[in-house]
Amino acid sequence: MQLDRQNFDDTAVVRCTADRLDAASSVKFKGLFRGVADGADNTGTDTGPKRFVLEMSTVQFMDSSGLGAVVSVYKSLGEGVVLDLAGLTPPVERVFRLTKMDSIFKIFASVDDALVS
Repeated sequence: MQLDRQNFDDTAVVRCTADRLDAASSVKFKGLFRGVADGADNTGTDTGPKRFVLEMSTVQFMDSSGLGAVVSVYKSLGEGVVLDLAGLTPPVERVFRLTKMDSIFKIFASVDDALVS
């Protein structure tokens, strides 16, 4: 699993390259996400992005541990910071909708859609 980050103004796009986000990978995901969230501002200021977009188009499977990991990293971002989701595959989007987490996270079809919103 790898997470890559690109900055766009006040938004950071984090791309997850894993095919699964489950009990076996959720701890690693949380550590990697927190690492890219904390260390990639590169502006020399103390203010990071106010919005993150997690791009998950390669994730084909997610269980409750994976869902918990996404919620955990969202909470770790701090007050006033938004985490949106983009590029969810149908099985992963189904998890967010069945658990009503789509009321917590905005879900976009693509990163481009998220960036123009």
